Amino acid sequence: MRRLPPRTLRGQLTAGLVTLLALACLAVGITTALALRGFLMGRLDEQLTASGGRFAASLEHEAKPDGDNRPDTRGQADSTFGARLLNGTIQAAVVDDTTDRPLSLSPTDHRVLARIPVDGHGHSIRLSSLGPYRVTAVHGEDQDTMITGLPLHPVEETVHRLEAVEASLFAAALVITGIAAALWVRISLRPLQQVTARAAEVAGLPLASGEIAMPGPLPDTDPRTEVGQVGSALNHMLGHVEDALTRRQASEERLRHFAADASHELRTPVANIRGHAELALRHHEPVPAQVRHALERIDGESQRMTLLVDDLLLLARLDAGRPLEREPVDLTLLILNAMDDARAAGPEHRWLLDLPEEPITVTGDAHRLQQAIGNLLANARTHTPPGSEVTITLTVGQADVLLSVSDNGPGIPEELQPEVFGRFVRADHARSRATGSTGLGLAIVHAVITAHGGTVTVISSPGHTTFRLTLPA
Repeated sequence: MRRLPPRTLRGQLTAGLVTLLALACLAVGITTALALRGFLMGRLDEQLTASGGRFAASLEHEAKPDGDNRPDTRGQADSTFGARLLNGTIQAAVVDDTTDRPLSLSPTDHRVLARIPVDGHGHSIRLSSLGPYRVTAVHGEDQDTMITGLPLHPVEETVHRLEAVEASLFAAALVITGIAAALWVRISLRPLQQVTARAAEVAGLPLASGEIAMPGPLPDTDPRTEVGQVGSALNHMLGHVEDALTRRQASEERLRHFAADASHELRTPVANIRGHAELALRHHEPVPAQVRHALERIDGESQRMTLLVDDLLLLARLDAGRPLEREPVDLTLLILNAMDDARAAGPEHRWLLDLPEEPITVTGDAHRLQQAIGNLLANARTHTPPGSEVTITLTVGQADVLLSVSDNGPGIPEELQPEVFGRFVRADHARSRATGSTGLGLAIVHAVITAHGGTVTVISSPGHTTFRLTLPA
């Protein structure tokens, strides 16, 4: 598996600094090694030039006046190589402990020596029996070629030793620099970590609704630095967000107060209208058919408006945070009563129960919980065709109680699911109004369960819809 590069800014900066230093060390190492090698090669060439080819020239004569046929090694360094080329024949020797040592050359060595330019300059070659050498070739007195050489082993050894020392020093420098760079980058990016922490803190706030306490501004936002500019921009953004949330909260409060006040004001007139309509319908004298029909319509609409006003008042109380009753509630009994009401209201549906054998008790407001369960069953009855199957299931977990209402109806449109618990949300406006739906039923369910410290969710697809309520056990 290929290892991924560091993704954090701190890791990238540290890796970048260490990489740049490594490249600089590599460049310095290569440059110094090449410079040292060139310098040592120059010294070898100077030594070869200073020797004047005396050692190779001593191979030119077969015999000397004193009868000594050995090459002249006076003033020659150990391992000095000498060779004489004449008519394709090569005589070679090497100085060893101030004496000459006969040297047998391979055919490859013959070809290497024959290709050396006769220009008096230094050239690097490799002989099979001696290794790398630095040699120079000049013309002799008898139309022959004199080759003198010095070994390159001391040069290579010196260069390799320098490379080893540099590698050790550079490795230590990289390790120390990497640690120091990581600490320096960590300290330098500490303000950025504060910005990240503050942004994460704001992202974790429930900004969708309610009054939000925004965190304070970031300190030490120096606009002369990049991190300071980011912090300053975040402070400005948080200020705008806080102002927008304050305005939204004020608008929601005004709307809640208006709904509560309007509901209170409407409650009495609606009750009066309903009372007069019922009184007129109970009049003992004959009433014309058209008048009776109008009175019945007035009575029906006043009843529907009464339900709407009651729902608005309930939501206004829940929004205001008014405490609910806190007493033991037999949740199993509430479900049985709600199921009886649902069977009476929708006999054409199939109503199924899946309850534990023992009664389940929770702490809460029995009337409001009964209303929430009834709203879920009414919602299933209203939005599924006759003959649909509706199942209510109750299970107990370690810390909560799960109540689910499932049906095999057409399902909730996907685009409507995120806002299904909103107020006045209807899947079919025409049908909802015809059936008397106000679009507040699921909103009341959500508000009641939330006030009890629980949650409500929905999962829906064509042919299956499930509402899940969780309450603290």
